Amino acid sequence: MSIHPMEFRYGTEEMKAIWEEDFRLRCLFRVEAALARAEEELGMIPQGAAAEIARAAEITPPQRAKEIEDEIGHDMMATVLALAENSPSFGEWIHLGATSNDILDTATGLQIKASLDILEEKLKELLSLLLDLAMKNKDLVCAGRTHGQIAVPTTYGLRFAIWASEVGRHIQRLGELRPRAAVGKMSGAVGTQAAYGQFGMDIQERVMRHLDLFEVDVSNQVVQRDRHAEMICWMALVASTLDKIFIEMRTLQRTEIAEVEEGFGKKQVGSSTMPHKRNPIKSEQICGLARVVRAQLIPAFENIPLWDERDLTNSSCERVVFPEAFIFTDHILTLAARTLASMHLRPDNIERNLMLLRGLNMAENVMVELARRGVGRQQAHEIMRQSSMIAFEERKELKDVLLENEAVTGCLKPEEISSLLDPHQYIGTAVQQVERLNDKLRKLYLA
Repeated sequence: MSIHPMEFRYGTEEMKAIWEEDFRLRCLFRVEAALARAEEELGMIPQGAAAEIARAAEITPPQRAKEIEDEIGHDMMATVLALAENSPSFGEWIHLGATSNDILDTATGLQIKASLDILEEKLKELLSLLLDLAMKNKDLVCAGRTHGQIAVPTTYGLRFAIWASEVGRHIQRLGELRPRAAVGKMSGAVGTQAAYGQFGMDIQERVMRHLDLFEVDVSNQVVQRDRHAEMICWMALVASTLDKIFIEMRTLQRTEIAEVEEGFGKKQVGSSTMPHKRNPIKSEQICGLARVVRAQLIPAFENIPLWDERDLTNSSCERVVFPEAFIFTDHILTLAARTLASMHLRPDNIERNLMLLRGLNMAENVMVELARRGVGRQQAHEIMRQSSMIAFEERKELKDVLLENEAVTGCLKPEEISSLLDPHQYIGTAVQQVERLNDKLRKLYLA
């Protein structure tokens, strides 16, 4: 019976496959084969051993290693013995000079590399989608909001562009992170490489080259866990960006705002008792699972300080942290792209909210123009503050209040006031910013 929701509710098959036990065991087999290849190249083991061990790595069922582990109680030694069963001539040369974590940590590096490849591709898909939305809506003017209150106008294009820019930074961070996270090592029991003799550094370089992994500079018995903590931090950042985007989506889908709506299927049910409901459940799922990804930060940081040359406190912890962080990050990235692709904007409601304050959201524009016409900036601010409070309290159009103010009409004609109060004309360089960002990020990451 399934227990963890990752097993039946969350996660994509491609990411789950990387963190399944069979795949991990096959990664262990691959590392042992790469080690044998490096050692044969350096004359440490007989010619022909590497080919036989590589074939054993291909044909040995992962389940056999599990069966042996049940008998002897040591996962790495079980892997060695399982391979040796299918390497009749050279089985004794498997694992020569290695400590368990030479193989285990390097296998983790293979899983991390495969996982980061998937996440990078999905981040680029999300980036492309956000840039498309930004360009499509670059001049769709809407109410900006600060402190939950309507502020001056902005555009939906700029809103999407801001999110795209953040995703672009995550792709940039991933490029910087990869050489520190997708790593392996062959350093022996305490990091001296003594069991490899004079060939220690050469073996490590060759094994990582054969596996297409980066190598550590130095280590003790384990790859140092600051690397993995940084990796979890990166996923927490990605998750937090998605949380940010979809909190906004949920806010904009509120009934009284109703500018945005998730795609809603023809047969979809919103509530078991309220038939009218169209709940933002996908956005809520993204925000909820982002919390789970961020929750992996504390154990990841606590795995950094290990005793002396190592202890085992990180091992059991990482069996939970790594799969959960990668699988949930992948899941919410996938769901985010799907939700944005099916999202609907409601132009009528966007326009309604833009005009909701009867011109009050344009007070800044009038203030700046008064200052240009010779009224001091501070005086102009006070004129507009008082006028805005009158319009707000008396529920008047700001234009009508301004037309009754001699300090304003002495500088501005009625038609000028009307123009200054048009929110569609007050978006500054928003369109140009969107276009510039689109060009930059497409060249950097999507060319």
